Amino acid sequence: MASATPTPLPFRRPQVILFDVNETLLDMSPLKAAVTAAFGNKAAFNHWFGLLLQHALVATVTGRYFAFGTIADAALDMTAHMLQEQALTLAEKHAIISLLTKLPPHPDVPAGLQQLHDAGFRLMAFSNSPAATLAEQLRYANLPEYFEQQLSIEAVQRYKPHPDTYHYAAKQAGVLPAAAMLVAAHGWDVAGALHAGLLAGFIARPGQTLYPLAPPPTCQAPTLTALAGQLVG
Repeated sequence: MASATPTPLPFRRPQVILFDVNETLLDMSPLKAAVTAAFGNKAAFNHWFGLLLQHALVATVTGRYFAFGTIADAALDMTAHMLQEQALTLAEKHAIISLLTKLPPHPDVPAGLQQLHDAGFRLMAFSNSPAATLAEQLRYANLPEYFEQQLSIEAVQRYKPHPDTYHYAAKQAGVLPAAAMLVAAHGWDVAGALHAGLLAGFIARPGQTLYPLAPPPTCQAPTLTALAGQLVG
């Protein structure tokens, strides 16, 4: 009996897949629990992480680059002020930020990456975190073996979703932007990749949503394994 012919993709197959890391591949639950406990406020994590992303954009727009961890530290101070909670000590802030390098992968991630790797896709990690932090994150999560390269926006000193970041990643991969796909759990990241001319896959992690004013993603699924199934066919 002849083997079934794979279902053709409704879009061109990407030559390389770039993976966002925080929240997309890594489960930030330990960090969320730590921020919530530190402030004694269930709203603290969303305030803090939102401020972190917002002020990474401020750094990009104003042309004054600071490392992701430096902005994360400042965002903890801002969170305390906004929530009218006691400011954290330097040691408390360091303990929280250090958890960025001690996050487990989501349960679906190893199998999804393996499926894509076995199907012949080139895979690269692509993060707003500094290169050293990214390397430590992937080592802790036992994921380095899946990635051909680990790319940080640190090299261009602009944060995603600035177009330069995606063009830098495509150049490092040796492909045109249109031949690359970003996979992320953030609507703003998907919107940025599409605007820069890449394909984009959205993983609908709990609590995440697409940006309704941006074009729809190239593909989407609730887990990486489901998204990999679509790409492999």
